[in-house]
Amino acid sequence: MSDTLRDQLLGLGFKSAPKPERKPEARRDGRPGNKPHGARPPGKPGEARPPREGAPGRPPREGDAARRAPHGKGRPGGGPRPGQGQNAGQGKPRSREDIDLAKAYAIRAQKEKDDRIEAERLKQEEARLRREAKAKLDVLLEGKSLNDAGAEIARHFNYGGKIKRVYVTADQLKALNAGELGVLQQNGRYLLVTAAVLDEAEAIFAPSVALRVDPNATAEADPYADPAYQVPDDLVW
Repeated sequence: MSDTLRDQLLGLGFKSAPKPERKPEARRDGRPGNKPHGARPPGKPGEARPPREGAPGRPPREGDAARRAPHGKGRPGGGPRPGQGQNAGQGKPRSREDIDLAKAYAIRAQKEKDDRIEAERLKQEEARLRREAKAKLDVLLEGKSLNDAGAEIARHFNYGGKIKRVYVTADQLKALNAGELGVLQQNGRYLLVTAAVLDEAEAIFAPSVALRVDPNATAEADPYADPAYQVPDDLVW
């Protein structure tokens, strides 16, 4: 629109269009403001801005020197703090004697462990051999027992530190005292067998032999060979 036409319209009573109001720009913190982000308030002409904390030109404050001092300095005497200069958790270095003593303890502990393992191995091996021997003995004694259900004479003997007994007939008692018969222990039972079977059983599992009479032995060696001692004086019922 030219100036002439604008003047004519104004003369006729028309008003010029109002200029749009400029809205303030929104700040990042949510508050209105016309200043662009990052703008600083203008200072007075010739006025110097105050230096930031830590910036060059700031007057030193109390404690700055201590904070800037190297580690271990700035303390009275300039010495390191307690514990500095040593590894964490490390005390006085161990001497050669302490190291040798620790090695000796370790060697002894290892030897004791090896001994326990070996003892356990031997124990298990012995148990295995006993089971195998008893199994062979059971096979040997099948049908070899001479025990008589009608026998009434009790023949006592010492076995395993205790007084045991087996019932025999009169003829079996004579043969037993003469060494022609013997007694074997099998699973808690006492079996009367011949001397030959007794020898075989002893070769397989010696602890199974409960009674073997030596006919040339004295009465003190086997006091219960005499039928008069059918009930021993130290028998506990």
